[in-house]
Amino acid sequence: MDIYDLQTPALVVDRAELQANLDAMTQALPGSRLRPHIKAHKTTELARSQAANGHCNFTCATIREMEGMARAGLGTDLLLANEVLDARRLGALAESGARITVAVDSPETVAAAADGGVKEVLVDVNIGLPRCGCPPTEAGRIADLARGRGLGVRGVMGYEGHLMMVTPESDKARMTEEAMALLLAAAADVGGEVISAGGTGTYAINTWATEIQAGSYALMDTAYATLGFPFQHALSVLATVVSVSAGWAVADVGLKSLGMDHGNPTIPGAAVWFCSDEHTSFAPEEGHSVKVGDRVRVLPAHIDPTVAMHEAMYVVDGDEVSDRWAVDLRGW
Repeated sequence: MDIYDLQTPALVVDRAELQANLDAMTQALPGSRLRPHIKAHKTTELARSQAANGHCNFTCATIREMEGMARAGLGTDLLLANEVLDARRLGALAESGARITVAVDSPETVAAAADGGVKEVLVDVNIGLPRCGCPPTEAGRIADLARGRGLGVRGVMGYEGHLMMVTPESDKARMTEEAMALLLAAAADVGGEVISAGGTGTYAINTWATEIQAGSYALMDTAYATLGFPFQHALSVLATVVSVSAGWAVADVGLKSLGMDHGNPTIPGAAVWFCSDEHTSFAPEEGHSVKVGDRVRVLPAHIDPTVAMHEAMYVVDGDEVSDRWAVDLRGW
């Protein structure tokens, strides 16, 4: 089948561009230097491709992601980079033989991990993003509480998420070093071998972390593409042109199939006007005419929520569809 056989809107992944992205990251961060964050794609088949490139330890955002990865035989080393107050499902995964680690940042989350049967934790430290994480000066105390409950403390975790899109690069490098100084100070109090941090936006400059939790690099979106990374747009949302008027056209992809928190999507060769529930109105650029029935590839501004809206992604070689991968880790 080819892309004209697909019902739209549909996620399509260019096989060659995906592999090029995986290879580029493998060259930059080989083996355990990268712990891919699967929240970006929620697809065990894509995670298998990452593992085939030597990245076998994974970061997850939800318990369901942890369960699905373990069930798929990808549970060599799974980190839930989130605090939870009911860890019983994680404890069951650990009992089944998967290596399970969970983030903790308070006495309550330490107790939840221990009571749920989890064996290992990372102390989550606030290094500038006002989200989860204990103050750096509290990290040693949290680690002591965890060890007192019989938990293995593997080290620390911090996320400089507020710096991912900072420009120029010199400012980002300086601010990342400042954030990581906080995490390194906490690591000295906590102990353990792991310093887990970073993302696609800082993968190339965060040399202080022992592992980087990048995820978007594999598929890419237009927000990260503005930063000049060596990663291609491997994923797009395939749409059909359903209406053409003088000066604009309409495709059948809209708010219900695109993550819009980072702004409008991009259609190569066109200017996107706006998105509504089921439609995107766009104006083809001079020399780029479209007609009803044409297929267009819409590039989302934010990969993660876009993928989570779809049940499957279709792997393509040009216009030929060669595989269907279930987005099997979506939902809760």
